[in-house]
This record gives sequence, structure tokens and C-alpha cells, in this order.
Amino acid sequence: MKSTPTEYLRPARAEDVNALMALRTEAERWLASKGTDQWSDPETGAKAITKWRESIDEGRAWVVVDDADGVLATVSRGPVDRDFWTDDDRPESALYLYKLIVARSAAGRQLGARLVDWASSLAALEGRDWVRIDTWRTNAGLHGYYERLGFEHIRTESPAHRRSGWLAQRPVGAPSLPDAPLHVGIPAQRVAPPDL
Repeated sequence: MKSTPTEYLRPARAEDVNALMALRTEAERWLASKGTDQWSDPETGAKAITKWRESIDEGRAWVVVDDADGVLATVSRGPVDRDFWTDDDRPESALYLYKLIVARSAAGRQLGARLVDWASSLAALEGRDWVRIDTWRTNAGLHGYYERLGFEHIRTESPAHRRSGWLAQRPVGAPSLPDAPLHVGIPAQRVAPPDL
């Protein structure tokens, strides 16, 4: 890990699409090497990529950028997925995260945890109680990762047309890394002063 963090969070842009697709492809390969079938279905991947482009266009996708290394991570927020969450879950009480991916070159920088912490802060500002996720049902390693970040498994749903369905939520206001927040936008010390 770098001694002085240089990464920052900003909304994804249309010009980030190639870098985001590269993140996704790298993640698919890494997941396969770990023995999980997550994201291995080409049809599912094509649908996910279409939704990803829509979330960028709608301002719901974010990227972690480092000037030296480019796009290091991404996460999207989205609407409640009605295949999984019901009215009994009080869907309006939560912020829903999707497509959290971290470049393998950024492993160890705790970007996943820091993105979840940022989302938790955002959810609190919006008056929500929870950050919620749904993950691939068979990826036990990912389930454990999210549980270490404070998520509690709620239940597993298994609609025939979906491979995701492991549902979890984390209360807002309890960051995993309170001393390592992500800067939103270019950090002030890196913005050139105006010419006078």
C-alpha cells in the first residue's frame, strides 16, 4: 500500500467504459481462478454490461481513480431489485450497491471496504438505515468478505432466472475504516491554485 493515498472517488464517465470493462474481465478471470462460476455466463455478462452503461449515463456509477494507475475500482448504486427485496424489507430504508469491483493491482489498498464506507455515509445523509447488496449465491468467499465488512446475511433467494440472490445488509454509521475515507473529487492539495 502506498504511504500517501493518491486515489479519489468520482462519478464514472463515458470515457471510463473501456477501463471498467477491463476491470470486469479481470474480475471474471480472477473469480474463475478461485473456483467460482460468478459472472461466467456470457448472457448474464452482456445484460450486466448494458445495465452498467445505463448506470453510468444516469450518474449512478462511481470510480476510484489514481492519476498514476487510472481506474482502480468501481461501484454502482441502483434501485431496489424486486426479484429479491419485498415491501416487508422496507426497500426505501436502504441504499443498494451493485458491481463493486477492485483491480487486482489495487489489492491491499482496502478500496472495497472504503467504497462500502462511503456508501454507508451517503445512505446516512439520505436518511436511510441500511446499505444492501445481493451477491452470487454460490460465492462463499465473497459472502465471507462482506460479513467481515459488517454485513449480515438476511436470506437467500433463488429465482430461476437469476444466479444472484445472497442478500445482506449493513447498518449505516459504522465504517470499517473510519481513518481512511475516500476523497470525493480531486483532493484539494492536488488542485493547482488559480493564476493571479
